[in-house]
Amino acid sequence: MPSLRWIKSAMPDLQPLLGHLDGQIRKTLRGPRHLLKWKKAYDGLPGHGWIIELVAYGVSVNIVFFAGAQFDPPPPLGEGSRYVKIRTLEEARAPDIVRWIGEAGQRPGWQWPDRSG
Repeated sequence: MPSLRWIKSAMPDLQPLLGHLDGQIRKTLRGPRHLLKWKKAYDGLPGHGWIIELVAYGVSVNIVFFAGAQFDPPPPLGEGSRYVKIRTLEEARAPDIVRWIGEAGQRPGWQWPDRSG
């Protein structure tokens, strides 16, 4: 789960959106891994890599699907990684968001570069 501190550091209007999206990711995916880096929250699955990124801006939350270009239909914004700008709790609850989270869990995501060798 993204840290509660990270969610609370977002603009007050965005905190319910982040909390809802985090809850939906946990509900939809089995055993997601979470990471905070570069003021962004990442969710991943073992064997799939990092599949979802949450970014809180001043007036919206972007939910990025790293394999989103392969979804049918894909999220509306971006090219390879596709994303949605969410401004309201109603938008965060949209059926497409739930479907895309589920689809993200079935596709390979982004792997951190291996710098060990």
